[in-house]
Amino acid sequence: MAKAKKFKMTKVEKNDLGTKIKKGVLGTFLNVMLWIFSLTCIFPLVWMFYSSLKEKRVFNADIIGLPKEPTFANYVRILTNPDYKLPESMWNSLYVTTLSVLLIVFFGFIVGYVLSRVKFKLNRVLYLMFLMGMLIPVHSLLVPIYIVFKNVGFGDKGLVSQWFTLIIPYVAFGLPMAIFLVEGFVKGIPNALEEAAAIDGSSFTRTLFSIIMPICRPIMVTVGIINVFSCWNEFSFALILQQAPKYQTVPLAMTQFTGQFASDYPKIMSAMLLTMSPIVVLYFCFSKKIIEGMVAGAVKG
Repeated sequence: MAKAKKFKMTKVEKNDLGTKIKKGVLGTFLNVMLWIFSLTCIFPLVWMFYSSLKEKRVFNADIIGLPKEPTFANYVRILTNPDYKLPESMWNSLYVTTLSVLLIVFFGFIVGYVLSRVKFKLNRVLYLMFLMGMLIPVHSLLVPIYIVFKNVGFGDKGLVSQWFTLIIPYVAFGLPMAIFLVEGFVKGIPNALEEAAAIDGSSFTRTLFSIIMPICRPIMVTVGIINVFSCWNEFSFALILQQAPKYQTVPLAMTQFTGQFASDYPKIMSAMLLTMSPIVVLYFCFSKKIIEGMVAGAVKG
């Protein structure tokens, strides 16, 4: 019988095999690390949820363990107790955030387009002034802004503790980022589109809102989502400028769940989950748009 020939790998084949093994090991290691990282991000939310289903004494006895008798009593107490005013605070945060984001997106689009397309003497000066708003620490302006709001406006309170008080600083500090992103995005749009529209008899306003705005939708959605998170979770201006209990927002309402000597952590976690739920749902619905807008802005800008 003929002897079977021994299979010998060439040097190139050995190198290719070694490269594949290294890539496979590296890929497996990276996947494992990403899974571990994902679990570290997800576990706190899961822990908050099942901890909110515990009574205070059960939670203090076993912080990590699962609840043996889950109960939604904490959620009922929060929503029905008039002292917490959580539903009212969520409503206040909703309308303040909605109005602020709409104004930021609208004026950010208009100003960003003008600074990108219209050439005039102070174009770059205005652009740099808006960018400076991104460099100034917000907390360094709390006292000056409070003094201005206190002495300008209606009656003894001025602009402090009005229903629209927080909208003003939110829009002012949200515009620089919006203008920066929109201006960079519009630069990547060919001028030929507007020239063709002008030849066809389209007015400036119609071209702006019928042609340019739909193209800028990805970056506008990105600006909107970023500012939704910022306005909904903002605490410093809400603490200083909004002193009326009926207009307090969610971050201020959360301070009522912490006592001087003890804290009811299951109740705090229940309140946190209730206030986080709209933002989490919004993020999952528009996460793809956020990524698309960031990528488009980076490429076109």
